[in-house]
Amino acid sequence: MPPSPPLLQADVEDDVAPAKRPTRKFKNLDKPWEDDSVDHWKNEPFAKEDMKNPLTEASSFAVLFPAYREKYLREAWPQVTSLLKEHSLSCQLDLIEGSMTVSTTRKTWDPYSIIKARDLIKLLARSVHLQQARKILDEDEIACDIIKIGGLCRNKERFVKRRDRLLGPNGSTLKAIELLTGCYVMVQGNTVSVMGKHQGLKQVRKLVEDCMLNFHPVYHIKELMIRRELEKDPALKEESWERFLPSFKKKNAQRKKTKPTKKEYTPFPPAPMPRKVDLEMESGEYFLAAEQKKAKLLAARDAKQDEGAAASKAKRQERFVAPKEQRRGAPGDNSVGAAPERSAAELVATLKAKGKGKRKAEEAPPAASGVAAPEPKKKKKKKA
Repeated sequence: MPPSPPLLQADVEDDVAPAKRPTRKFKNLDKPWEDDSVDHWKNEPFAKEDMKNPLTEASSFAVLFPAYREKYLREAWPQVTSLLKEHSLSCQLDLIEGSMTVSTTRKTWDPYSIIKARDLIKLLARSVHLQQARKILDEDEIACDIIKIGGLCRNKERFVKRRDRLLGPNGSTLKAIELLTGCYVMVQGNTVSVMGKHQGLKQVRKLVEDCMLNFHPVYHIKELMIRRELEKDPALKEESWERFLPSFKKKNAQRKKTKPTKKEYTPFPPAPMPRKVDLEMESGEYFLAAEQKKAKLLAARDAKQDEGAAASKAKRQERFVAPKEQRRGAPGDNSVGAAPERSAAELVATLKAKGKGKRKAEEAPPAASGVAAPEPKKKKKKKA
């Protein structure tokens, strides 16, 4: 049979009916997440009866803790165990590995409780007291955030100074941050532990990170105080607050640029540095035997130890050296100065001169004057 002629594209398009676009029946209906009368941020209470079936798999989290927290955790671990037992969770303290582990059980009825238990052991590892850390289990609105600040500043001295800015004098800056954000803040080592509501956690994280980037916390504290006052005015609820908030810009101080001094051009390269072998050959140490080298090193070490012992002995003897005496000035002069140093011969000469002066004064007759000298009083005889 001869092959059938090929169909044209126009014939195919005429035979196939165009596909109908599905109608969207529910596009104009109200969605539950668009209802403004419902508070979608409200935490609905989760009761024990809401969990109909037990968990199919066990979940667990482990957190390492530093060695200095071992003593406290060992004392407080019975309280941690009883606290987690109320939420049907199990825990384990491993002192050999230095870790804390929490896990779910077959009786766990709150799926989110394991996340809270993980945050609890994180806070305990970062030096937060148990009475404060347990609030994260008891209250649904409280969350935590561990801010790592160790890698935000490379220089150790700068890191310590900027971390001290978060505390302030006598902890005043830290107290102001806690009052304005409504959060508990603990600065420990390379981390900052924060507990509170999500809005406060966000504010504290921004403040801490800017502080480690050389922005003083007092700027953020001032802004938070202004925001607190603006929240009290209902007329400004729908307006922008940017005109009221201060804008702090980082300004770089202009420094005098020193022009580098040009070195004189010399076609000859610099002399190479001598090798260690060359230095030993110059000093003659290279040709010594192994025993002689060892004896020389020991002698040098002994000499250095003797010098250090002599210096430490002299430092100890300084406590027994009597201080220099101070002489008083003239009766009208209030200045007090150090007595001039005199030799023994000078002291003997001055003492002899004073002795001669006293003898001459005793031997000399009394000077004539218009005032008569008082007669000595006669002793009265006692009657028998």
